[in-house]
Amino acid sequence: MGGGFVESVEKLAIKVWGLSRDRLLIHLRFLDVALSSIEFRSQPGTGQVLCNIGSSKAVVISYDPEVLFRLYKDNPNNVTRLHLHILLHCIFGHSYKYDKVEQGLWNIAADMAVENAALGLQISGLETKRDEERREILAQWCTRVGALTADRIYRRLKEDRPEKKELLALESLFCRDVHDGWKITETLEITEAQWKKISERIRAELKSFSGDKSDDKSLLQNLEEAVKETYDYGDFLRKFSVSGEEMQINDDEFDYVYYTYGLSLYGNLPLVEPLEYKDVNKIKEFVVAIDTSGSCRGSVVQAFLNKTYHILKSSENFFRKVNIHILQCDSQVRRDTKITNDEEFECFMREGKLEGFGSTDFRPVFDYVDQAVERGEFENLKGLIYFTDGYGVFPARKPPHGYDTAFVFLEDNYEKPPIPPWAIKLVLPVEELEKE
Repeated sequence: MGGGFVESVEKLAIKVWGLSRDRLLIHLRFLDVALSSIEFRSQPGTGQVLCNIGSSKAVVISYDPEVLFRLYKDNPNNVTRLHLHILLHCIFGHSYKYDKVEQGLWNIAADMAVENAALGLQISGLETKRDEERREILAQWCTRVGALTADRIYRRLKEDRPEKKELLALESLFCRDVHDGWKITETLEITEAQWKKISERIRAELKSFSGDKSDDKSLLQNLEEAVKETYDYGDFLRKFSVSGEEMQINDDEFDYVYYTYGLSLYGNLPLVEPLEYKDVNKIKEFVVAIDTSGSCRGSVVQAFLNKTYHILKSSENFFRKVNIHILQCDSQVRRDTKITNDEEFECFMREGKLEGFGSTDFRPVFDYVDQAVERGEFENLKGLIYFTDGYGVFPARKPPHGYDTAFVFLEDNYEKPPIPPWAIKLVLPVEELEKE
């Protein structure tokens, strides 16, 4: 096969990709920066199309021209849809989690998420065979997991462990590209942070120009997933720490030169003794409010308490004597469990029972805590953490005693209700509660 023929084939292939890009830009102009961030590389004989994020130059779609022409001949929409499919993988950041997941399940979850987003756009030039079948399957999954993001689909696949036959059927229906190029290399020309900025721009433009159109809902849900901030719950809790002294050797302020010199000069008599106390920052006082209303499941609440307990019980975070109140509440405060040491915390985790399960009203908790502060039950209350689904009545104004308030949600719904501007919002992934 002559070099001229190969060159003409590659030119024709690039023209096909260019046509698909133009068709996308006509309807989806907010994808312009993302589309310009991808290059194409012909790899004849591979029999596949894949996106290589580890390329030294840029994100590259590597393709077999024979596969591309076969798709185009069958239906030009196939190439446009494939182009969008790969682009959405990049925008949603699917490849950057590849080394942290079960890759077989993640491949299916990511493909289902992007196909759902593509179908939700409902624009001409994207229709392909078996789309109605895809819609039916995705509708079934929507009733099972809610918003069809890759993370949510993946978690359900991990929980249910479908049989191999079902997984192969899903893969056959939703897969359009090969994900072997998702393995991250040491250096990336276009990093995860850069793709995140592109995703943030797309999200902003989509919100500005599309409003609340239902056609864009799936795309927006996945963009929210891609650009969300991740938090370490342990680091978050440590923000409520205070300074204090503890009985322990302070190596930072101990001079070993004088100590060893004294031992060598006088035998067993050092010239200086190590300090027996040290200034430390640890958690001493704060409040954990647990929403036990009917919409907060007991297992989820227990997982949150377990996570909080394992963080606090470590010597690095916990004073020996503490003043922590765990409030169980729905429309009123049902129980106040006071924790003064690690043993009491262990007893509560072992024997405590949840009470409530009515409707939710946040105001009684803040009234209760404010009254406790005024009675002198707290010396220096740093913060209140309220674990909730967020659906309730918030206080009209910020608590008057200066402590910070954080509403903590579990990442089980796409939309979270707005919280007051004076409070902190923290959304915890399910995986964060599972870690200890």
